[in-house]
Formats: sequence, structure tokens, C-alpha cells
Amino acid sequence: MTKNLMLARLLDRAIAYDSPDSRRIAHLVKVHGYARAIGLLEGLDEETQFTLEAAAIVHDIGIKTCEAKYEGKSSGHLQEIEGPPVATALLSELGFDAKTIERVAYLVGHHHTYTDIQGLDYQILVESDFLVNLQEKNTPSQSIQSTCNTIFKTRTGKNWCIQIFGLNRYSHQDYGFI
Repeated sequence: MTKNLMLARLLDRAIAYDSPDSRRIAHLVKVHGYARAIGLLEGLDEETQFTLEAAAIVHDIGIKTCEAKYEGKSSGHLQEIEGPPVATALLSELGFDAKTIERVAYLVGHHHTYTDIQGLDYQILVESDFLVNLQEKNTPSQSIQSTCNTIFKTRTGKNWCIQIFGLNRYSHQDYGFI
């Protein structure tokens, strides 16, 4: 089975898992789209790209478990606890290799932790989730600017944050873009 087919099957299962929550499904599809494109534009190798895309598809998969276990609560910290086991089970069932499963579980278990980000897959997942969350939460421009300055590290992610939200590119800490 090709890696693209594996990712498509994972997306199919993630949609079924989150059904009928169209908002949650739209969120994961958008995060995956951004992650895929940023990864390609940043030149990730094939394995890292594959891992990134798998993680983007399942990054919030722990929310349902959190809501069931913690009286409707699903904070980022709780998602980081409950998401990896669900992601691991799903990826295993679909035949993903152990190395990919381990890294995806790590990314799911850390995607709300913004310190000590190690690896472009981790950085791009965080940036992609932020691009979607900032839009979905109607975040004020000043907060978006601050987030763009502190969280975004990839050239593509920074550019897109500035372009999507109409930020003043010259107030960004790095002038080497756009």
C-alpha cells in the first residue's frame, strides 16, 4: 500500500471517528492541509512528511476521550495525555510501522506544548494548528501578531500567518520573508 493511500485511509477513519462533528472534522482537514503544504514547501524528506501528515490528521483525536473522562473538558494538557493511546491504536490497526507510530504518538502528546520543539514535523504541526485555531477563534490581530512573532519559525508558516491575517510584515521579528 502506498503512503498516500495509508494517509487517505487514516483520514477516512479519523472522519468516521469524529462523525458527526463537522466542526471537528473540518478542523482536522484544515490542519492536515496546512501541514502537508508547509512540509512540502519546507522540503521535508519523505518519511518526515509522512509522519507529519499522519500526526496532523490525528492531532486532536484525544478530545472525545477527554470529554468522556473529564466531564466535557478537553484542555490541551488533557488531549496530550489521552490522545497518544487512541492514535497508537488507530495507526497500528491501519498497518503503520512502529517508528512512525512512536513519533506520531509523541507529536499528538506534545502538540499543545510550545517549548523545546524538536523537529520540523513538530514545528510545522504546531504552526498548522495555530493557523486554523487563530482563525476559528476570531483571535484579535494583536494576539495573532504576537503568536506569529513567538511561535512561527518556518519561512512558509511565518509568511502564511502574515498573509492570512493581514499582519504588518515589518512588525515581525524577522525581515527576511515575503
